Amino acid sequence: MAEAVDVVAPADSPHDNWTLEAVVDSESVPPAVCRELALTGLTLRPTPRQGRFTVVVATV
Repeated sequence: MAEAVDVVAPADSPHDNWTLEAVVDSESVPPAVCRELALTGLTLRPTPRQGRFTVVVATV
């Protein structure tokens, strides 16, 4: 389940690209999320787990 989602402009992103950041209440990035990100052409970036939440970071 997604707890929060944000789109970050390149000027504000540490990746210098449009960035999608999502917080999910899960032990890892759910396979369905990985699949949808890949289908839209986004690149999944590795991020450390934060407590019980997983942060999903993907860039264009």
